[in-house]
Amino acid sequence: MEKTDFKDKTLLITGGTGSFGKIVLSKFINSEIGEIRVLSRDEKKQSDLRLKYNNEKVKFIIGDVRDLDSVEEAVKDVNYIFHAAALKQVPSCEFYPMEAIKTNIIGTSNILNIANKFNVEKTICLSTDKAVYPINVMGLTKSLMEKLMVSQSRMIENKKGIFCATRYGNIMGSRGSVIPLFFDQALNGKPLTLTDPKMTRFMMSLEDSINLVLHAFKYGKNGDIFVQKSPAATIETIANSVLEILEMPRHPINIIGARHSEKLYEVLIGREEMTKTEDIGDFYRISCDSRDLNYSKFFEKGNIINTQNLHSDDYNSHNTKRLNQKETTELLVKSKFVQEIINRIRN
Repeated sequence: MEKTDFKDKTLLITGGTGSFGKIVLSKFINSEIGEIRVLSRDEKKQSDLRLKYNNEKVKFIIGDVRDLDSVEEAVKDVNYIFHAAALKQVPSCEFYPMEAIKTNIIGTSNILNIANKFNVEKTICLSTDKAVYPINVMGLTKSLMEKLMVSQSRMIENKKGIFCATRYGNIMGSRGSVIPLFFDQALNGKPLTLTDPKMTRFMMSLEDSINLVLHAFKYGKNGDIFVQKSPAATIETIANSVLEILEMPRHPINIIGARHSEKLYEVLIGREEMTKTEDIGDFYRISCDSRDLNYSKFFEKGNIINTQNLHSDDYNSHNTKRLNQKETTELLVKSKFVQEIINRIRN
């Protein structure tokens, strides 16, 4: 990513007080960017970030992606949008599905419509592996978010602007994820609570998440979805690695069973999507299906669609590179989140 890509530009981060927004701020605060706008509902978190950075480049906006007026106010004169605002926790979305619909679907629709209205140059929506073969509300709403993005991208084909998306697996250290939970439980003398020891999850750092978005920013075309190749580990391996780092090998572990609508493994690219997926080194690019509604052009007249990969495996946390405990521990120790915990313990 060239520094000049963001020089004197204005970037809006929705949900910008979350884990992703914080790492974006830390990366861009000393760059040549003109302005960073943070749109979120949490005034306490905004206040904390304001005090931390005390930088006039950063503008904090209290608002909600569900509210069209606050979105319109935030998007005026913006060049780029990283759309990270979402309800992300599987159990809470199961109990309050309409709230997930309002934020993840209607909120995204608001962002895309206003971005189109103001000719925003690039809008990148952050999605999740749970959007593939979704079985829970969180995944269903994120899947529809992706469909919205692709649909809107077709409508701006001849206008200024690009809509694309990124798909993540588990981000180590992100709020509400299992790794911070394990550290918190161990450090407070509580048993670690494992859902299913054989459950697998992709392992991705917050820095990886930024690199994926920047890759999409640089190379994305309308309707593209980008996936980063990532290793995975079982929940049991992750728990044992946390205890190894904390030097608590005999700490108790309780098996509590899967939570509401939780998957045994996560899928980042479905089998059907593999027909239009391009392997580009460290990433996969899932291109937009550019056919229109006049299906006779494609089927009756024999415009053959590439189906050679139709029956190949999907890309999931069971068939990607599996980390053993040594590899998992090494990966965790490298993460900024774990390093901060270790430094606190030592001090």
